[in-house]
Amino acid sequence: MTAYVLAIDNGSQSTKVSVVDAHGRVHATGRCRLRPYATTADGHVVHPDDDIWDSVVAACSQALGRFAGDPGDIVAVGLCTIRFCRALLDTDGHLVEPVLSWMDVRVSRPHDPADRRVAHVTTSSGYVTHRLTGRFVDTRANYQGLWPIDQATAEWSTDPAAYAATGMPRSLLLDLVSPGDLLGHVTPEAATATAIPAGLPVFATANDKAVEALGCGLRDDDTVLLSLGTYIAAMATGATAEGADDYWVNFGSTPGTYLYESHGIRRGMWTVSWFRDLVHGGAPVPGDASLEAELDAEAAAVPPGAGGLMALLDWLPPTDAPWRRGALLGFDGSQGRAHVHRAILEGIALTMRGHVARMEAALGRRFTSVVVAGGGSRSDLMMQLVADTFDRPAHRTAMPDAAGLGAAICAAVGVGLHPDWDTAVAAMVTPGAAFAPRPDAVGRYASIDRVYSRLREFTDPLFEWAAAAQRPSLTAP
Repeated sequence: MTAYVLAIDNGSQSTKVSVVDAHGRVHATGRCRLRPYATTADGHVVHPDDDIWDSVVAACSQALGRFAGDPGDIVAVGLCTIRFCRALLDTDGHLVEPVLSWMDVRVSRPHDPADRRVAHVTTSSGYVTHRLTGRFVDTRANYQGLWPIDQATAEWSTDPAAYAATGMPRSLLLDLVSPGDLLGHVTPEAATATAIPAGLPVFATANDKAVEALGCGLRDDDTVLLSLGTYIAAMATGATAEGADDYWVNFGSTPGTYLYESHGIRRGMWTVSWFRDLVHGGAPVPGDASLEAELDAEAAAVPPGAGGLMALLDWLPPTDAPWRRGALLGFDGSQGRAHVHRAILEGIALTMRGHVARMEAALGRRFTSVVVAGGGSRSDLMMQLVADTFDRPAHRTAMPDAAGLGAAICAAVGVGLHPDWDTAVAAMVTPGAAFAPRPDAVGRYASIDRVYSRLREFTDPLFEWAAAAQRPSLTAP
């Protein structure tokens, strides 16, 4: 019998589900796009209705419907969901309001313990775990941000001040397990909804970035992972919970490990999709690979520098500079859509090269290679730009959904298909296509970066002034 695991990867834009064997081969997939966020002027950004669970149901049903093997050979489920979300549940585990996105201002603020509707405060993974298993338990490795958790022990804090500061008494919080540990078993109700066989064990993973790193095989100090998703960040492995100004610390996707994460781009590959949709006439074209390939082909014919265009990628500004805006600078009438597309991709690569350089300095390391994951890694043009701007070889993973593969690895270790994490990674992770830096392009981007890296010295005062000018006057009648 060939044994399989079911990997659930609930990301910011879609939920992807894969049936994976012990060698990392994918035998069936399903995918359901999430609906657009529901937003309000006061900074509330939520997943409308029960969208996260609905997308899990749809993607699981698709994947299992496409699986040509025997569903009885699927032996476990690995669950990975979006990090930094907050789910407020009643005593029965139902949402009392839609799940708060990581972009919602409330996830960085204390919970109101006086809200009597709420019996449990948890993450998106804690909520989906309850929907799948009926248990109030969650992975300890998905608690980044404002939670009363001890970073050194990955346990709930022993300091009463931590609970007071977050507004989350221990009675509202779920029990925690480590990555690779059992969360529970699929209930008959969940089986009916998702087509997952009832009784299958569900295993914990971590936050989605850490799970992605595991699925990329990030296990040494010499490689940096560039995650090209809705949120773009660079990551490296670490052994301590101590951070610094130029990187912060995540829990890793194997027990007792940490992931060091650079500063990032809050609407990274989303900006690429935004421009694609504009080219299409403003109508969203989800997953239109043909149009993206067409734009990539046109942009690949444009020399480095995009005809003088430079893109500053603050379409969603950082929290410490909320007045920033995205910008395209350098139009002279000679550029077209290919130049704009290339400028956005170059802006991503140059911005992240700067963030990685600062993280390297803080860590006292120099990474010798780059592994690239996320939707952006499917673009050969983007991969080549990473190699050229970083002046290092870059490779993608063979399986495009690295977080899904990471979830599969956690399930495979948990259920015993592999005896340990290193064995599982060696068996299941296969490197994909590699891209070498081109000397001429490396020199050109080094020259461009000397200008690009200073642009905000000039645009910050402009955007800060513009934001102040747009505020209603306090003395207006």
